[in-house]
Amino acid sequence: MAVTKEKMEAWLRRILGVDKLNLGLLDYIARIPRVKDLTDVASGTPVLVRGDLDCKPGAKVGEGDIRLRSMKETLEIGRSRGWIQVIFGHIGRDPQLSLDKVCKRLGEILGCEIKFVPDWFDPANLTIRSEVVEAIKAAKPGDFILLENTRKYDIERVLWKAKPADIPNLAEKLAKVANEFAEKIARVYVHEAFSAGSLDTSSVVVPAAMDKVALGEYAYGEFSGPLADCLNAQLVISSGLKIDKLDDLQAMIDRGKIRWVFTAGSLAMGLIKAAHQLEGKDFCIGVQEDPAHKDQPYYIPPERIEQAKKMIAEGRQKGIQFVMPVDFVLQDGRVATTLGPQDQQFDVGPATLDLFERKIGEFLEWAKTLQEPAIAFHNGVFGKFEDPRFEAGTKRFMAQLKRMKDAGVRVYVGGGEGGKALEQYGQPDWVTHNFTAGGTVLNALGSEPVPFLVSLEMAATKSF
Repeated sequence: MAVTKEKMEAWLRRILGVDKLNLGLLDYIARIPRVKDLTDVASGTPVLVRGDLDCKPGAKVGEGDIRLRSMKETLEIGRSRGWIQVIFGHIGRDPQLSLDKVCKRLGEILGCEIKFVPDWFDPANLTIRSEVVEAIKAAKPGDFILLENTRKYDIERVLWKAKPADIPNLAEKLAKVANEFAEKIARVYVHEAFSAGSLDTSSVVVPAAMDKVALGEYAYGEFSGPLADCLNAQLVISSGLKIDKLDDLQAMIDRGKIRWVFTAGSLAMGLIKAAHQLEGKDFCIGVQEDPAHKDQPYYIPPERIEQAKKMIAEGRQKGIQFVMPVDFVLQDGRVATTLGPQDQQFDVGPATLDLFERKIGEFLEWAKTLQEPAIAFHNGVFGKFEDPRFEAGTKRFMAQLKRMKDAGVRVYVGGGEGGKALEQYGQPDWVTHNFTAGGTVLNALGSEPVPFLVSLEMAATKSF
């Protein structure tokens, strides 16, 4: 049945968080089928696969293509069942980027030719081009078709900055797009793009018109296994440039499991200032509190300090230890324990690393009192680690992840920059699991649900 404008309005209200369900991560996973559940999809049926295509393949298989390889099990299931799989997704944020090299590498991984359709959508009329329809008609059971970068078309990005007030104006257009996919490509949809956590039309709108939806095997495994384990973490190491992570940290604390919080980056600066104010003092955090910098991602507004004060006060009452930096590497390379109004921190200093290592030791002693292995979640990096002048903190701390794992702690790294740092300064076996998607992991553990899980749950339960 076609999606009406009214139904799309209801759908978008859920996607944009106007109407919310009180569901946790495991609730979503329980309500969404997985690929293995689609046993009644017949051979020769076209199936849309939202793929994890955002990668830069290296010279050979195994280099720069981990996301493509994560899709293999799901795609092999579809091939064994004779589905005609139409794979689509994005690469980067630049609409001009192409998936041509990704298509070639995916073919190498699957050991077959993949039909590539470079221009598959008519943005003026919001319709699927005939080239796609003809490619599906010409395909045999088990064949693959790959569509060019979805972000080539503006409609894919229309929800990125959308507000609830925009819903009435967007609903008719997006309903038409969803219906086009259902009428001209497929009515079965599989989401195997674990890292695609943005409000892309391909991820959060197209499922509205599908008869059947499912999570890919890799995405299902990440959510139901490692991420489910992270919900019970007792120690969290959180850092990064944006103070927004305060919301995610609050959500993790609210679950009642966290007992140790290590912080660095802008998040730490906000918490340090808050901790001083709770003691009736103050602490200058430099340009990060200067309203002249309010358009910068590192700016910390006063309301965030108030939020941090409440978090620390309530957390300490629950017995949570907040471990924060005590010295900083500043913009000119100086190591200091205080900041002036024009200063900005770019890394933690050596005294902080000594403190962190001592506190990790205390955590490991505490963990021995538990009846089961402790769990630690590490997200982000300690400074501007891509600059050698500011990499020392991130580099040195990687050894603490290995130290914890060697002591029996289950250690998870939340992908993104933290994952890059592990690859650069450590080894994969230093941790229990390194996620391939930082944003999705933070969403799943943080304050807001993963958008594509909201979409799949609505499509699976027909609750819109």
